[in-house]
Amino acid sequence: MSEIPGDLKFLKSHEWVRIDGDGKATVGISDHAQGLLGDLVYVELPNVGDRVEAGNACAVVESVKAASDVYAPVTGKVVAVNAALADKPETINEDAYGEGWIFTVELEEPEQLNELLAPDDYAELLEDEDH
Repeated sequence: MSEIPGDLKFLKSHEWVRIDGDGKATVGISDHAQGLLGDLVYVELPNVGDRVEAGNACAVVESVKAASDVYAPVTGKVVAVNAALADKPETINEDAYGEGWIFTVELEEPEQLNELLAPDDYAELLEDEDH
């Protein structure tokens, strides 16, 4: 299992969010999630300008094994998407916490971040899943 960056918050469904400042946050899926999915072959991105709601599906990642919804960890407006994933979805497999980001939102309710899992809590969740 890869190291979990300390600056991220997580959903139990394995999405991560990184606070960028300026009221924005970047979202992706965890290294654990990409490992479970296997080699990604397609990513369906939300559209810039879309409003995403915390807990709702807003993107899809597809591997040779399965398609999986990506849930928004926070509510807000999509202000950027990682268009490079259209040509190279495997970027998520290679660098889930870096170049493999999926989209950036402008936060509507920053207090939602307090409801997400801290890195240590997420690591604990993964340990529980493994047992």
